Amino acid sequence: MTEPLKHGISYHIYNRGNNRENIFIEERNYRYFLELYSKHIVPIVDTYAYCLLRNHFHFLIRVKTVTEQDPNLTGLQDLTGLIREPSQAFSNLFNAYTKAINKTYGRTGALFQRPFGRLDVKTDRYFRSLAIYIHQNPQKHGFVEDFRHWPYSSYPTVLSLQKTLLQRDDVLTWFANRSGFLTAHEQVIGQHLVRDFVPDDPD
Repeated sequence: MTEPLKHGISYHIYNRGNNRENIFIEERNYRYFLELYSKHIVPIVDTYAYCLLRNHFHFLIRVKTVTEQDPNLTGLQDLTGLIREPSQAFSNLFNAYTKAINKTYGRTGALFQRPFGRLDVKTDRYFRSLAIYIHQNPQKHGFVEDFRHWPYSSYPTVLSLQKTLLQRDDVLTWFANRSGFLTAHEQVIGQHLVRDFVPDDPD
């Protein structure tokens, strides 16, 4: 049985399409998924890195503690006034996105594999490697020749000066500064370097 997400713990969250089906068909799908992520997930987690690919995705997050969560935010409380479990928030995200995709494209049934992948990241030294690995994923899987050109990851967001819900300052601190972030991403992070946190990287 898959262990539920716990408050105050960092995770690599990942999933792919059921039967290796694409989960993003058009550009607007990526945007809509991130909108739903902002609604269902951002209130209860800190997000450090992400990458959305046509048939799977990766997120590096930390689930906020109960005291860090604002109970006044819409959707955080159930009818009893208790904070919803983080695992349920992710299920709500996937269900809402699946419902929209099924309606738009005339499909039925589950879109994502169940249960979604989650691996707790207990050692700070892996945060840098995981962030780089996640950002380099589009190139690893051959979607682009250079991961820096993939628009659906947090890589350009970290480098941007625009307002973001990403924990940009924390990420840059891992790499010392912006220059360190750029330099570190020049090194290819193979799956063997993060194998404990990426046991099944979908193609």
